[in-house]
Amino acid sequence: MVFPYHILIVDDEEGMREFLSILLENEGFKVYCASGGIEALKILEEKNYINLVVTDIRMPDIDGLSLLRKIKELNSEIPVIMITAYAKDLDTAIKSINLGASNYLIKPFSNEEFINAIKKVLNEKLESEKSISIEEEDIISLKVNEVEIVGKNPKILKIIETIKKVANLNSTVLVMGESGTGKELVARAIHYLSYRKNKPFIAINCGAIPETLLESELFGHKKGAFTGAYEDKKGLLEISNGGTFFLDEISETSLSFQVKLNRFLSTKTFTRIGDYKPLTVDVRIIAATNKDLEEEVEKGNFRKDLFYRLNVIPIYLPPLRERKEDIPLLVQYFIKKYCRINNKEVFEVTKSAMELFKKYKWPGNVRELENIIERIISLETRNKIYPDSLPPHIRFATPTVFNKSKIKFNIEDSIDLDKILDDIEKELITEALKKANGNKQIAANLLNISLRSLNYRLKKHKILDEF
Repeated sequence: MVFPYHILIVDDEEGMREFLSILLENEGFKVYCASGGIEALKILEEKNYINLVVTDIRMPDIDGLSLLRKIKELNSEIPVIMITAYAKDLDTAIKSINLGASNYLIKPFSNEEFINAIKKVLNEKLESEKSISIEEEDIISLKVNEVEIVGKNPKILKIIETIKKVANLNSTVLVMGESGTGKELVARAIHYLSYRKNKPFIAINCGAIPETLLESELFGHKKGAFTGAYEDKKGLLEISNGGTFFLDEISETSLSFQVKLNRFLSTKTFTRIGDYKPLTVDVRIIAATNKDLEEEVEKGNFRKDLFYRLNVIPIYLPPLRERKEDIPLLVQYFIKKYCRINNKEVFEVTKSAMELFKKYKWPGNVRELENIIERIISLETRNKIYPDSLPPHIRFATPTVFNKSKIKFNIEDSIDLDKILDDIEKELITEALKKANGNKQIAANLLNISLRSLNYRLKKHKILDEF
């Protein structure tokens, strides 16, 4: 393979600069040299096509770590290889890996070792900058009117099938899931697939309306019913007659309101505030919550009878972290959506950027992902999404290895503690090796264990051949 790359060598020793330059030029690289960090930064600013920097750690004007930080500030995509004397600078080399260095070399190193390290880093850069392509047939979705549910995770496919099955029924649906998972999207999909699709779909967030106004909003009131009631007002239930009424965050309602809602669900009748004449409407109720309603019932915050009346057809939406395979599909979907809205050509996503999308835990779920994509499309001037296109909290997110809140069991249950601990240990060792570019000594230092201990664990977990 031909490497038409431009490489910058930074070293205060002239002999070392010349030696490394000859090695690289013989391999077909274009080489630039700097005797220190200040000169190197000037070259990088003037020649924005530098593909790789090789720098010594110890220099008289700017030390290697400071130079690494400044290079990453100029362009986070430029890979940097650090050169170090093992006895003196091993700790600094470890820090450089954490700061984003692609590799480090210990003096003295062979010509072959040096060239192989250069080619390895450049090949990884080339591979990371390749665009991810998602074939249209890989995307499974439910599309109706302006609503589209995208994914291929088995849980999402099951939800889509459930939506299709229950759409034309009149039974109450309870949609559960964390904030941002798409609960209203499911409610709208049910409505637009039903025979009610040409009738109103009305949604309210119960937590956003003061309790004193919530009853009036739903049931309406007669003129003079209370101070400020200057005229008769239809409630939203009456307005949505024949259609679908979506009660989001139903767990935020008061117990007194829950009594009235429960009566409406059982009779389909209600009375406006200040009136005595009952009204009957044909409305399909869909409720949603981001809380565990059974726990809320146990705590006394939610009426048991209302819970049972709502929970006729339960639909649980998984958080985005439990459907990782859908992240590339959703990224591509939102890219196309916001490129169309902003009249931009469709962006491509580099492999390295997609890896960051997949590693992040997405506490805000699909809503957070959509907002991030919209921000990137609005601000990015290039036609690709690179790692530095993403906000810092995603680029530098630390993977969550263990979450004790997910381990729930009672006296009749059991867990395999040894397996859980082995899985955690294996994941940490793998991450350390990746961080150290496969160097076991650096990985052992990152894990604060001996090299002998690391070798034992590598053999134990059978991950010797992966690096």
